[in-house]
Parts: sequence; C-alpha cells; structure tokens
Amino acid sequence: MTDGAQAEPGGAAAAPRNTFSRGLLARVRAQPEWVCVPFTLALLLGGWEWYVTHFKVSTLILPPPSHIVSALYGGLASGLYVTALLVTLQAIVLGFLLSAAVAFILGTLISQIRLFEATIYPYVIALQTLPKIAIAPLILVWVGLGIESKIIIAALVSFFPMLVNTIVGLKATAPDKLELMLALSASPAKTFFLVKLPEALPYIFAGLQIGIVLAVLGAIVGEFVGSKAGLGYLIIQMNYTMDVAGMFAVLVILGVMGVVLNVSITVLRKRIIFWQRTDVSAI
Repeated sequence: MTDGAQAEPGGAAAAPRNTFSRGLLARVRAQPEWVCVPFTLALLLGGWEWYVTHFKVSTLILPPPSHIVSALYGGLASGLYVTALLVTLQAIVLGFLLSAAVAFILGTLISQIRLFEATIYPYVIALQTLPKIAIAPLILVWVGLGIESKIIIAALVSFFPMLVNTIVGLKATAPDKLELMLALSASPAKTFFLVKLPEALPYIFAGLQIGIVLAVLGAIVGEFVGSKAGLGYLIIQMNYTMDVAGMFAVLVILGVMGVVLNVSITVLRKRIIFWQRTDVSAI
C-alpha cells in the first residue's frame, strides 16, 4: 500500500508532461516550419562562421556572423541604426500608401472604362519600362535631397504590380454573379461594391504584398542616389570607411523590416478577406 501511494504522485506528474510532449509534437507536425526555419538559420550561420574562421577570410571581404551581431548591437545601442531606420521606414510607408491609393483609383478606372484603358494604360506601360535608377537623379533635381524624393521613388517602384493586380482582380468577377446583379436591377455602384470589389480583394492584396517589398527597394535606391539620412545613406557611408560588418548589419535590418512589413499585409489580408481559405498568387 505504501509503495502504491508513493507511485501515484509520480504518475500524476508524468501525465501532464506526457500530455505536453504529445501536444508539442503534434504542433511541430502540423507546422514543421517552426523547427525548420530556426534550424536552417542556425546551420547557415554556423557554417558561415566556420568557413570564415577556418579559411581565415579577411573581414574586409566577408565578416563572420559574430562580427555582424556585434556591429548590429553597437549600432542599435547607440541609436544610430534606430534613427536611420525611422527615416527609411517613413519613406517606405508613405511611398507605399501613395502608390497603393493611386494604383487602386487608376486600376478601377482602367478596368471599368474601356476608353480610359485604351488611352491611359499604354502610358503606364511606357513609364514602367523606364529604369527607376535612371529617373531617380531627375526626381532629386526636381524635389531635392529630402524625404519627398524617397517617397516618390518608392511609390514609382511599387506602383505597377499593385495596378496590374487591381485591374486583373476587378476583371475576374464571375459572369454569373454579374448576371444575377443585372437581374436584380442593381446599380453599377452596388455591383462594384457588393460583387466586383470583394472578388478583387485577394488579387489586390497579392499586389500589396509585392508592392510593400518593392517600396523598400525604392526607398533604398533613392537614398543611394542622394540623401542626408536613412539606412541607404548609412550603407554608402560605411562603404567609404570599409565597415563591412556594419553594412551587413544594415542589410539584416532591411531584411527583417521587409519581412515584418510583408507579414503585416498578410495579417491585414486575413482579417479583411476572412472568407478566403487559400491564397491567390500574385499576377
């Protein structure tokens, strides 16, 4: 009886542990990326560190991850990276919002008005074919070195994918739904807001996910061409001083920022398009 009484607490304690282990294993099986992503990152960084150390690669060519982490910590602690990040992030967000608004309005007009499509769309295509790196110096001459030029360049770079996805989405409405609205004598405005726009939202958000990443590239291009602050400005300055570890640290910040912005659009899409279960590929 004494042995049995002593065995019960152990068995009671083991049961929650077994339940927790089974739950954790089930979660890993359902979402293996939670293990694969950090494992891949650790393997990549470990291999990188070993390669640079073992073969004695110069830090001016390829610094080890430990030096990059040190530079990242130092820049964040001093506030240098934070200040530059806020400047670049402001240009990215404002440029993206400006581009998204214009792309939605223009895409709506092009998709709904045949004459507008035939008249305006060729000029949009011609603008897209121009290399933005060639337009950037002109924008700097017209607007100056301030944040306004970075906003315009970010908007130009991210504009076209959002425009095309808006047009395709608004034209992808199922014909039977349009016939139903026609049979109900619905006005064009009701047909647009109740049928066409909800059907186009997956395409529009696919364009937004691409656009936010391109806005990051546009803002950095603008800072490369000419700026007084920002992450792109820091990269240029570090290039002059041969601070390669610092340049990699800035690239890490840019990569993390791009992922966070893209995930933010994904979360917003899931909240707005709550009825959609599968993603629509970007056009």
